[in-house]
Amino acid sequence: MNETRTKRAAGRGRPHSGIGRARGWARLALALVAGCVAVVFSGFDSGGWLILLTGFAGLAVAGAGVWWMLAHRGGARLLGGLLAVAAPVGVLVLYAASGLWIVAAGALALWAAALASARSALRNLRRPRGMHTRKAPPPKRPVLLMNVRSGGGKVEKFDLVKRAEALGARVIVLGPDTYPDPVKVARQAVADGADLLGVAGGDGTQALVASVAADHGLPFLVIAAGTRNHFAMDLGLDRADPVRSLEALTDGVELRVDLGDVGGRPFVNTVSFGAYAEIVQSPEYRDAKAATALEHLPDLLAGEGGTVLDVHTDTAHLYAPQALLVSNNPYARADPLGGGRRPRLDTGQLGVIGIRVEGPGQAAELVLLGERASGITSVTSRRVTVEAPEGHIPVAVDGEALDLPVPVVCTLRRGALRVRVPRHRPGAPYAPPAVDWRRIVALAAGRTDTRTTQETHDV
Repeated sequence: MNETRTKRAAGRGRPHSGIGRARGWARLALALVAGCVAVVFSGFDSGGWLILLTGFAGLAVAGAGVWWMLAHRGGARLLGGLLAVAAPVGVLVLYAASGLWIVAAGALALWAAALASARSALRNLRRPRGMHTRKAPPPKRPVLLMNVRSGGGKVEKFDLVKRAEALGARVIVLGPDTYPDPVKVARQAVADGADLLGVAGGDGTQALVASVAADHGLPFLVIAAGTRNHFAMDLGLDRADPVRSLEALTDGVELRVDLGDVGGRPFVNTVSFGAYAEIVQSPEYRDAKAATALEHLPDLLAGEGGTVLDVHTDTAHLYAPQALLVSNNPYARADPLGGGRRPRLDTGQLGVIGIRVEGPGQAAELVLLGERASGITSVTSRRVTVEAPEGHIPVAVDGEALDLPVPVVCTLRRGALRVRVPRHRPGAPYAPPAVDWRRIVALAAGRTDTRTTQETHDV
């Protein structure tokens, strides 16, 4: 009895210890910020106050230069490229020539440490809860579809066909000479008695076969043999070694995750509208991505060559965003300049990120403020409707270029997909939270919102 009470008391104490650590990190972050300011002003007599001003000005000018480079052609593009490179270099030269580089380096080091401490505070304030897993017996008649062209030939490089067959799976090879419809192949496999469907290939093929598995209530196996493997990453799989994905056949557990739907087509990652969707439609894009993007962006950003989108979510209305990203569950951060991942795939919510940059000023703001810039809208929604004057609009679904009739409706099938993963896997990388200094100040002062201190753990 006493032992039980002790465990309960310890369980009740965990959130408070987390808050205590968070407050300690928050106070350290503010102390480091104060140190950064002190270092800057220590060189006041020699012009140290210029460090902060010139640094921010350099970033702003670089952002404006990137805008001119992307939104114009000819001389304006050349000027923009020169500004984007010359501005930060000029700041560094100024620091070195004035003898203030030591002050600048010290200030930057303290600022970086302050950001790291602030993120640690937010991590301790709320730990992300892992997706619930459940035990499930191994499949008896698994069928795996393997695209030999995906990921630069990972199927052959890692000898996945023989390895899967050695574990009792039936393997259907797609390509290189023939590439049948994965949906028809998967449906036939189900008709022949498959009790698990899996794919070694890109996210587009993953989504199509996953939809068949969801329709029949079968478990689905993801083998990270594509190029980027975003879905595999957010499932916590080892993207560097697709062979480890096969361990799920003999020693696996199941996750219940959401499956996206856009106009009747499934998606596991994202649906893109606007500039990116327009660019991937070009036949030249696959062989020359950068050159094709630079050729089309000026017209798209100016609103002359792209579709004018009218977007409705549960809580927001976005008119004429230049780029729109709808994701199967929201990304941890809406910062277009940073890496993104989804902490969970089972919230039942779509992530919506809209970007509208109308000039060099907003481009500079985007560089300085990231996801908090006025040109970025980030919301969650259960349903997203995209309308346009045209009858059809270009859409990129998990990177695949499509043309869909309007209105285009995005929804989620919550918990529709049973994903079988290895019991022992690396886990999804932690996405550091965006730093909100108002929260850090409040936390350091002991004013904590109790709604953000609940610690939950994977089952």
